[in-house]
Amino acid sequence: MSFILRPLTLRASTWSHTRQLKSTTASRPTAFRNSVLWGVASLASAAYILYQATTIHLDVAEEAAQIPEFQTDPATSIAFPTTLRIPSKFPLPNFSLVGVGVRTVSFLGIKVYSVGFYADLANPKLNIPITATPDEKIDYIVHNTACVLRIIPTRSTSYSHLRDGFMRALMGRMQLCLKRGTMTQAEEAEAQSPLRKLKSMFPTTALSKNTSLDILLTAPTGDPSRPRSLIFRDMGSVENDWVATEFVMAYFEGDGISPPLKQTTIERLKSFGW
Repeated sequence: MSFILRPLTLRASTWSHTRQLKSTTASRPTAFRNSVLWGVASLASAAYILYQATTIHLDVAEEAAQIPEFQTDPATSIAFPTTLRIPSKFPLPNFSLVGVGVRTVSFLGIKVYSVGFYADLANPKLNIPITATPDEKIDYIVHNTACVLRIIPTRSTSYSHLRDGFMRALMGRMQLCLKRGTMTQAEEAEAQSPLRKLKSMFPTTALSKNTSLDILLTAPTGDPSRPRSLIFRDMGSVENDWVATEFVMAYFEGDGISPPLKQTTIERLKSFGW
């Protein structure tokens, strides 16, 4: 019986070995194809990594190109960005720096703060002829587009000190407008409540040295029932066309609250217009 089974066992062993050889031989093309595919994939991965590295390098270059430029007030060495972007819940334009200057007080010329005047000069509604005088251009810009005054103290000062200066400037502006006949009695009466609100919104704390205070004059709405707003960052706002507009115009009356600010603004606007 064992003799009969032995040839069968040998045949089975031979058949199994032959099958393994065939299987091994058949698997070689598949292994080769897999090697080729893995090589192609590796090359593709390397190319992608190089592409990503190039893209990252370009992003860094773009970010470097977007570093804001600054203009320095020569009297205080305080720098102002040439383009101002104000974070807001509602969309605001980018503001262009028009002029900078120092505010001084008393005959000693004590430097209180540097101020930068910004405006939305890209507003398509600004149709200013280049032949207009600088004063006419300032007046037109303030009355027809959004503007910002950025105030940066040269030393720690109190908000109440700033408030008193603002109120004196507005009251002087009001008397001047009444004398010129550019303000009616009705406008004077309507301005009283916003003026009281403006006076009450300033905190009793100090405004630290080199801390900016942004004061935004919103653009005209074109709707008489929606006056322009004068917004003091982190403090509040008043809504009155006269108060909002004349607050900014006070900086340019005569020599201005800051004569250097008016002078740099005039120089900047000489070539502005169409």
